[in-house]
Amino acid sequence: MPPPPTRRTLLGVALGTAAAAPLVSAAAPAYAASTTPAGNTPAPVPVPPTWTAHPFPLDGVTLGDGVFRRKRDLMLEYARSCPADRILAVFRANAGLDTRGARPPGGWETADGNLRGHYGGHFLTLVSQAYADTGESALKAKLDYLVGALGECQRALADHGSPRPSHPGYLAAYPETQFILLESYTTYPTIWAPYYTCHKIMRGLLDAHTLAGSAQALTIASAMGDWVHSRLGRLPKSQLERMWSIYIAGEYGGMNEVLADLHALTGRAEHLAAARCFDNTALLTACAEDRDVLAGLHANQHIPQFTGYLRLFDHTGEERYADAARHFWSMVAGPRMYSLGGTGQGEMFRARGAVAATLDDKNAETCATYNLLKLSRQLFFHRQDPAYMDYYERGLTNHILASRRDARSTESPEVTYFVGMGPGVARAYGNTGTCCGGTGMENHTKYQDSVYFRSADGDALYVNLYLASTLRWPEKGLVVEQTSDYPAEGVRTLTFREGGGTFDLRLRVPAWATGGFTVTVNGVRQPAEGVPGSYLTLRRNWQRGDRVGISAPYRLRVERALDDPTVQSLFHGPVLLVARSAETGFRAFSFYRDFTLRGDLADAIAPEGRPLHFTTHGLTLAPFHLADTARYHAYFRRAEPVVVFGASDSGVANRARGDGSTFLDVLWARAPFTDSGRFLAAVRALADTWLAEGLFSRAERDRVVAAAAGARLRR
Repeated sequence: MPPPPTRRTLLGVALGTAAAAPLVSAAAPAYAASTTPAGNTPAPVPVPPTWTAHPFPLDGVTLGDGVFRRKRDLMLEYARSCPADRILAVFRANAGLDTRGARPPGGWETADGNLRGHYGGHFLTLVSQAYADTGESALKAKLDYLVGALGECQRALADHGSPRPSHPGYLAAYPETQFILLESYTTYPTIWAPYYTCHKIMRGLLDAHTLAGSAQALTIASAMGDWVHSRLGRLPKSQLERMWSIYIAGEYGGMNEVLADLHALTGRAEHLAAARCFDNTALLTACAEDRDVLAGLHANQHIPQFTGYLRLFDHTGEERYADAARHFWSMVAGPRMYSLGGTGQGEMFRARGAVAATLDDKNAETCATYNLLKLSRQLFFHRQDPAYMDYYERGLTNHILASRRDARSTESPEVTYFVGMGPGVARAYGNTGTCCGGTGMENHTKYQDSVYFRSADGDALYVNLYLASTLRWPEKGLVVEQTSDYPAEGVRTLTFREGGGTFDLRLRVPAWATGGFTVTVNGVRQPAEGVPGSYLTLRRNWQRGDRVGISAPYRLRVERALDDPTVQSLFHGPVLLVARSAETGFRAFSFYRDFTLRGDLADAIAPEGRPLHFTTHGLTLAPFHLADTARYHAYFRRAEPVVVFGASDSGVANRARGDGSTFLDVLWARAPFTDSGRFLAAVRALADTWLAEGLFSRAERDRVVAAAAGARLRR
């Protein structure tokens, strides 16, 4: 039986339909006509006592100059230009209201699309984040207009919907039919993912409330939560569990998360009860018990469920929710992760460790990384494991930053869906109306949300990411400015512009920082040692004018695929480098022949002259976050067939152990060597080991040692 079609496959049909529809004028509507009160104060979701680290509000951190801000500005241009009436068209049509001549955006967001309305939810979040970030009154007016119109749609559906919804809180861009059909186990693509769409709308409304102070948005969302409870609260658990196990049709995004957040804002027990209706019990139990059953599951259908489970732990104290989220993260971030931080092949989880075997043009759905970053962030709030922020940096820098095309557009968000990791693939941009188009709009207007956290008791400031930014911590009267060229290499400087006080400054030492991590305070080097994959803590009475300098030199390094260590990716510090080549087969790279006694890839890979650009084997290596349509190789085939030291060739095969580590891999992992004598001693000892393990004959062992003795490797 062939696998079901992916949503990406069906997008081509939808795009063909949308392309035939003429676009309406992009003239801005009269937002001043909105009846929603303007200027309300944002009301964040209350921070639960289970969090030992707290985020700062989005408007508490401002991006500085650099690539992140430039990418953000490209998305802000789209947020400002996209007509609100086009976003609202599908909602108004469903409610029997005048669509004002507007056509839906396109893609999956069409007049008859089975996921219509989801893009509008994402757009609410986009505009809410953009307003929180910039404070632009035009964005607030646009948001108020959107929320006011959705309120009109909700009232119209309740008053004269055809058919009339089962509860007056219902709000969607299609009739309640999809939800009714799901309860009788109707499958995709007859229906798509009704609760997924519901989640996007509710999340957008809560963001309008928490980020922009829209009281009406909370009222609408609360009524939607009442409707969800009225539908699901009466169903037996067995029916719910079967619904959530259905491929795509049972996909519900983060319904459990948004309902838990709604409960935190309203205090209504019905909203928490509704959140618990989304327990996907079989998978929840398996992950709580640390049993990996992910192979063959739809990746993005399940990732956001675990962020919701963490929020349910916050409200219920049930440890199984937290255990499941932690174990799930560990099953994905590493065992199922491509070098850019993404996961999945054709939207699906594959076998644990299957990386090289799954490389093609349909890897790493961008939505999945969006949700993995959210999960990593939430896990860190509960337990300050540096691994969560190491992953966050990887995914943000190498997938999300790379997912927005470096070109202006007011017609499309210009973001990726799949990001292929196979040889000679290219990125495709656009995605108006798709799931990744929706999350893509959000991705690039919240880069600053995890740069800094604070401890629950306010006694520590975490610096998680080294992005140019300014933090305002009103409770301490503190303003800290970070100057940085990240993701380019260089010294990062934190300057205390205002305020101060005695507290811990916790600086993340990235796992990739094996070339050293040094810190100065007001020019004086600090004795604290920076251990990769940890936080370095400085405690002092910080004062206005204090300057903290952070240096973590980048080194070239490889990362090996878990299932085939000869398939590798190249990094410079945190930055994934891709080879520019249109060939569709793996490029073969050899490096050990060029190594000196220091054992550094810099001996074999030359700087090209531009920041983060290199050359090797006649190819340009470029940072992946430069987002264009050129063909690239994120992985290459490592070819080191013979034991060679510079010009001294032993003629002996470079054989591997059972774990895939070759003789030269193990040898050069022990570098640097201070002199030729130490190098020769290391070769002799390792050759003896290879002889003892039956990997070298006596004659081969002697030839390897002789070649090492005859090598004239420089420092």
